[in-house]
Amino acid sequence: EETKPSKSKKKSNSTPASMFQTAGDKDKDKDKDKDKDKDKKTKKKGEFLSTLLTCSFPVFCLQERPPSPEIEFDNLEEFVMQPAPQGVTVKCRVTRDQRGMDKSLYPLYYLHLDNEKKTFLLAGRKRKKSTTSNYLISVDATDLSRGGENFVGKLRSNLMGTKFTVFDNALNPDRALPDMSNARQELAAIIYETNVLGMKGPRRMTVIIPGMNKDNDRVPLRPRNECDGLLIRHQNRRMENLIELHNKTPVWNEETASHVLNFNGRVTQASIKNFQIVHNKDLDYIVMQFGRIADDIFTLDYNYPMCAVQAFAIALSSFDGKIACE
Repeated sequence: EETKPSKSKKKSNSTPASMFQTAGDKDKDKDKDKDKDKDKKTKKKGEFLSTLLTCSFPVFCLQERPPSPEIEFDNLEEFVMQPAPQGVTVKCRVTRDQRGMDKSLYPLYYLHLDNEKKTFLLAGRKRKKSTTSNYLISVDATDLSRGGENFVGKLRSNLMGTKFTVFDNALNPDRALPDMSNARQELAAIIYETNVLGMKGPRRMTVIIPGMNKDNDRVPLRPRNECDGLLIRHQNRRMENLIELHNKTPVWNEETASHVLNFNGRVTQASIKNFQIVHNKDLDYIVMQFGRIADDIFTLDYNYPMCAVQAFAIALSSFDGKIACE
């Protein structure tokens, strides 16, 4: 079943940062930030009002998408690793290049800001001759080598292609210093729920990312081995300093006989790859959304506490073939 964009209204996409802070930081700052959060909510109310699709069958609807806010940065590598500014939706576009025999099997994916300048952010490609799906992420569109200085992250799947882990570009724990200061961080884990044969419906996703501290910085997670990574911690419900997110459940629409979600005019075509990522405490705050607007063009929007590398890697995981989940 493909998820279509809906024409239903959506509430303002603003939420207090405390939702994503670690438990200790929440207790320390609860009283101090209460008034600040109240002021922020009032100020931001209405900033992200819905721009709605106006036709009954949005698959065929051609509509101008809302303009993106002006975003500037001096250091690309720093920007793609930093959480989105609070109160700002970073609007991007993903393009897939699968022209040519090699690229039909190993497409190139590019992430640009969805603005007039079409500012380049990231490129990704599946590595060849890997036992499992393995994607390299680079800040250079022409250099996607593992040893290159532009390599900023990696996405790796399990054998079934149902679970993924996102790493930064630091060292494997086996080669790191004893204090793990230069060991790689795990930035995200993505879990696709296995569908029972014969069951039809949208994909179900769980996303786990490190929590945020009181300064709104990501809490570093540098596992010494795979038994201490995001996937194992989530499996054992060791959720300290972690944030658990899920894809928003689409609503069945009798009129169009399809599952629908409201993407605020940012998605115009039905696709199994269309999704929105939310926190259970606030289903109206869209942490990330991704959806098709043409055969090889997709919009990707993300909000605090997610960064560009996390969002792009999650999108790459949705492109990967998942026999057990389709």
